[in-house]
Amino acid sequence: MAPTAILAKQHLDNFNKLFEKYNIRCELLVSNITKKQKERILEELKNGSIDVIIGTHALLEENVEFKNLGLVVTDEQHRFGVRQRGKLSAKGLAPDVLALSATPIPRTLALILYGDLDISIIDELPPNRQKIDTFAVTQSKEERVNNFVKKQIDEGRQAYIVCPLIEENDEMNLKSVIEIAKKYKEETFKDYRLEVLHGKLKQKEKDEIMQNFKSGNIDILVSTTVIEVGVDVPNASIMVIENAERFGLATLHQLRGRVGRGQYKSYCILKYSGKGENTRERMKIMVETNDGFKISEKDLELRGSGEFFGTKQHGIPEFKIANLFQDMEILKEAQTIATKIIQEDKKLKKRENEVLKNEIKNMFKTRIEM
Repeated sequence: MAPTAILAKQHLDNFNKLFEKYNIRCELLVSNITKKQKERILEELKNGSIDVIIGTHALLEENVEFKNLGLVVTDEQHRFGVRQRGKLSAKGLAPDVLALSATPIPRTLALILYGDLDISIIDELPPNRQKIDTFAVTQSKEERVNNFVKKQIDEGRQAYIVCPLIEENDEMNLKSVIEIAKKYKEETFKDYRLEVLHGKLKQKEKDEIMQNFKSGNIDILVSTTVIEVGVDVPNASIMVIENAERFGLATLHQLRGRVGRGQYKSYCILKYSGKGENTRERMKIMVETNDGFKISEKDLELRGSGEFFGTKQHGIPEFKIANLFQDMEILKEAQTIATKIIQEDKKLKKRENEVLKNEIKNMFKTRIEM
């Protein structure tokens, strides 16, 4: 399961290449296929004719049935809720589950978010990938940055320019993706093929623009963070991020990972405003390392656990005493003890676990049943 149709299609193409010698049949289930195609796929999925089904949220629909679901793989899993991932797993009889994400989170936070899973960390680059050089510059260097982008495109490469907003915000003095795209298209990059991509476009339009970019029909893609989860464009070698101080470090790292996916030397340029110590610290860590775990630890240290990576959305309570950044060993021990308690008393019915059960009920109220 993948969060976008274009990413699901990319996975399908890769799986077909991988399995072509083994008589393993793969199919694609996304929302924009025809009714006739969908009916055929659902029937063949139910009778077991399809070995591997790759799709988007469409896989979660009630009428999607499997003959014998044995493995569920969720790509870019941070884009799906816990219940969504669980809903897909529930379509089989205790299938194996593999959740994948390149979004870096500290090991401490991983223990909380995925405490019921074993965690494996791949901390090296794929074969033939080059390290991405990162530079943090102030707005005064804009002309130099633009000339560097032109140089890369003239050499046959492609570029991303990412903005934090869709529409202009006078109050915060932030440039919008539409405003920047208009200026670049009419002035700075008027001799190049430029398109704009943002979340308010229809899915079909977004997929079409991304496909054109992947095919080399667009030189510069001006976008919001919708490209944070996207397809591989090996020819894209430069990423410019406007108002970089407005993004979390995890998001900056994820965006940077959109380039450097081919054989060409790649670059990420962070354009930032503000002279605060916190801003300089954040830009500095991005320039100094490509290690997602070091970046995420620093992000947690600078921003605190409540704000970090939307932890509030995950239902993680604010700690009154504990510090996620400093108390990793205690957290590990707590996880081990919690696991032991659940193994021995799943419903927390034992008298010694009564206080714990009431506390959990009070904390999560209607979100869990006990």
